[in-house]
Amino acid sequence: MEPIKLMVVEDNSELRKMIADYFAAKDDVEVIGTAANGMEALEQLDKNMPDVMLLDMIMPRVDGFEMLDRMHRREDGAKPEVIALTALCREDFISRAMEMGASYYMVKPFDFELLYRRVVEVANQRRGEPAPSAALAAGPGKSLEERTATLFLTVGIPAHIKGYQYLREAVRLTLEKPEMINRITKELYPTVARRFGTSSSKVERAIRHAIEVAWGRGRIDVLDQVFGPNVCSLDNKPTNGEFIALVAGKLSMDPRAAS
Repeated sequence: MEPIKLMVVEDNSELRKMIADYFAAKDDVEVIGTAANGMEALEQLDKNMPDVMLLDMIMPRVDGFEMLDRMHRREDGAKPEVIALTALCREDFISRAMEMGASYYMVKPFDFELLYRRVVEVANQRRGEPAPSAALAAGPGKSLEERTATLFLTVGIPAHIKGYQYLREAVRLTLEKPEMINRITKELYPTVARRFGTSSSKVERAIRHAIEVAWGRGRIDVLDQVFGPNVCSLDNKPTNGEFIALVAGKLSMDPRAAS
């Protein structure tokens, strides 16, 4: 298999070098270019198109949002998968980046091993190998948390919105005690709320928002691959309970689900 072509766009020279050096040591990744700002990156795209771009959102001259917009408007339609990087953990920034086409959003400082896994995941999705549903079951060493994170990434739920954490906990609880899904208001939401020191109503709203983000991306083909054809439609979003049950059901197919 050809190595993943990666471009690193980051205005911090030290961090840019650290990222490039880290991925240069990976046999399955080829760093084809680095850039200190969006203008430099755009010039490089005309010469060599990467599979994945690590894109700092706050940069001089041309920032990450402008980069996403310009790549979307390219006449040839060619553009990489984008993992957005930023030091600002703001929900409006995250939502805007995802709406503009970013595949994932990571807040600095990030774990390099996790970043590597995200690069491989989005590159595999771009190449169509493996399919998202197959990727979820692959890898005997994957923990429940990793497989849940992979599923959420696949359907388009970014890791840095509150609903992501609440959903993950709700899924874990449902796998441990399946009957809780039938008492979602009286038991599941309150249990998640106590875990995070918040209220049941905030848990319910945040989970709803996370589902809206996923369906807002319009990737019904991806949803079908994950949950099965005819299970999802863009015009008929699942309720919170239905979505938690879908995720728990998907993960429970793996014998390691409760581990």
